[in-house]
Amino acid sequence: MTLLPIDIDESLNDRFRDNPECENVLSVYPDFYRRVGYNKPWIGYFATIDGNEIVGCGGYKGKPRESKIEIAYGTFRNYEGQGIGTEICRQLVLLSLKTDSSLKITARTLLENNASTTILKRNGFECVGIVNDEEDGEVWEWEFQRTNVVDL
Repeated sequence: MTLLPIDIDESLNDRFRDNPECENVLSVYPDFYRRVGYNKPWIGYFATIDGNEIVGCGGYKGKPRESKIEIAYGTFRNYEGQGIGTEICRQLVLLSLKTDSSLKITARTLLENNASTTILKRNGFECVGIVNDEEDGEVWEWEFQRTNVVDL
């Protein structure tokens, strides 16, 4: 799997616009980058399995703050249930560790067991409690456990 950057320069994202699911994602990024900044590698990415076929997306919710980075990811509808989300999450963790191994890597989910909680568990995350997210209200916060790094 390869992560392809979603650029701040919208003209560089034209190659993704043929895919309606990419277009939906691209529509939120200009405002998102204005709000949180554009600080590589802490940006958004599309995920491809063969260099052409885009199967999902993932990224970071801004640059690290207080030695923490938060990841988010999703699989496009036609690729759900195939391990794509698990691999996108894994790639984001690996990029985080490669960039700054001292960071805590976190993610947030709804307060229910679902595909995302399964993906996080498979990638060595553990639920550390309930937090109040400014966009989603009360959510579970998950943290990557470094002891599980060999599983990646």
